[in-house]
Amino acid sequence: MTETPPPRRVIKLDEQYIGHGEAPRLHKVATPKKVNDYPEVSRFHLEVAKHYTNPLLVGPPLCDELVALVRHMLTEEEASVMRHIKSLRGKTAQAVAAAAHRPIDEVRPILERLAGKKFILIGSGNGEKKRYSLMPLLPGVFELVMLQPAGVMHSEWQRRFAELFMSLYDTGYLADYFRYPAMGVRYVPVGQSIETCQRALPADRLEEVFDRYKTFAVGVCDCRTSERIVGRGCGRPVDTCIGFGEMAEFLIRHDKMRRVEKREVLEIKAEAAAAGLASFIVEMKLGGTVGGASCSCCGCCCAALRMINQFDTPGIVAPPHYLPRVDLAQCVYCGRCARVCPVGAIVVDVKNKTYLHKPERCIGCGLCAVACDGRHAVHMEPVVRHIRLSEGKIGRLLMTANHLRNIWSVWRKR
Repeated sequence: MTETPPPRRVIKLDEQYIGHGEAPRLHKVATPKKVNDYPEVSRFHLEVAKHYTNPLLVGPPLCDELVALVRHMLTEEEASVMRHIKSLRGKTAQAVAAAAHRPIDEVRPILERLAGKKFILIGSGNGEKKRYSLMPLLPGVFELVMLQPAGVMHSEWQRRFAELFMSLYDTGYLADYFRYPAMGVRYVPVGQSIETCQRALPADRLEEVFDRYKTFAVGVCDCRTSERIVGRGCGRPVDTCIGFGEMAEFLIRHDKMRRVEKREVLEIKAEAAAAGLASFIVEMKLGGTVGGASCSCCGCCCAALRMINQFDTPGIVAPPHYLPRVDLAQCVYCGRCARVCPVGAIVVDVKNKTYLHKPERCIGCGLCAVACDGRHAVHMEPVVRHIRLSEGKIGRLLMTANHLRNIWSVWRKR
């Protein structure tokens, strides 16, 4: 599908300047409210909405946008059951039934529908010990609700969910949770940009990461799909979201992705890079489950990159393992590197012949080096301190500490 991008740019272009422009002012500040401000809303929906405001779930304040989203997500009967699940730890069906004073034969089908069809809850375990837990709205509910195999149409319920969720995201509530860098995702360099770098790490080569897994699946990008639904699509490919390992098995089993071979995955990633998309990778080891995901992102639609471009909050992205270096003797100041940068980390003045790199914004994707394919003025170099930080115990402790600091600051603010 080809679309005409709306006038919403991340990169400012004129006769002289190519670089990050004024952030698109799509967001509005959420107005915090109290439960008593919604006399027309059922108390069941309001209780669920209050659960989602928990800072431990990276939740928004109680506001009109959140209440509207919850009312769409759940029927009143579903909300009357789900209100008894208040945390990530969750409860068994038996415990929920006891709290709701209802027969378990009535409660269990509702929980199964919320976890296995709507994907609002997460179910873990089997039989009587199966627990149903809350997920954060993002990351969590948003991705699982909107993820679909390529070619499968989203339902009207999903499309309305996308509209309401994007309205909530546009309030910018997530920025409060990344005041201190929490390094949620890490982007990897485009393969061509580090082919000649002798210090390139296996963890930065998608091919070598994928070599560790046997199962792969692909689905549509939640972010670009949702932006297209609300009329802000950028026209770039959407069939770029990859699952691998046991994550892929889970998504295939629930008809959220289709199974593919590794060869097709690498072709998808190559086409995404050619379209100017930057790929992140997340590997997860939760108990006995090993797997992960990789999506290919644009600066105008991606929820993570919009945090940098629209809300000036780069702390959501981990420090890159590679940063671009420019050989000014080879540079002709054409601005191709600045045009392709998804976060506006490069500024080129084509008239006065100046080049500026903003490392605080850079995600290390390498698209700038690939764009400079004629003169090779830009090349990627490893940043040893970042590699040691992100790969070591100190880095993980720092990420956890900053995450807790962010949660505490939101809690105090609320």
